Amino acid sequence: MLHPNQFQVNETWIAFKLNDAPIETGADGDFNLIALMDAASCFILSSSLVPAGQAGPSKIESKRLLKQASAHKKNLPKTLYVPIELAAANLTVEAEQQKIAVIGIPEGQLLVFIGDVREGFKERVGGGRIQ
Repeated sequence: MLHPNQFQVNETWIAFKLNDAPIETGADGDFNLIALMDAASCFILSSSLVPAGQAGPSKIESKRLLKQASAHKKNLPKTLYVPIELAAANLTVEAEQQKIAVIGIPEGQLLVFIGDVREGFKERVGGGRIQ
């Protein structure tokens, strides 16, 4: 079983969907919030709102996610874990182009990292409407 103490800071990042249900914004439509987290510190490095009907982050959104995340330590990780349930083809391609090894993993194995932040997000926003 994976655990944060198995990693060094900035060695491995985790991509995941923060929300359980689409975030309703009214006129702009529904969105999912995709985040990148450091596996050792469980610090969220970057996030992006992605239209709920879109199959994961676009190429541009993927580049931006990685660029924003790398700004914290001025470095990219060796590895990116991506839940196999997450539509993230563009993010996977972009990470691999930047020499990051991408590993698909069942989301359940990542809950030790992402469970608390998801629960906190759900308590504050849920699948509700953002004004």
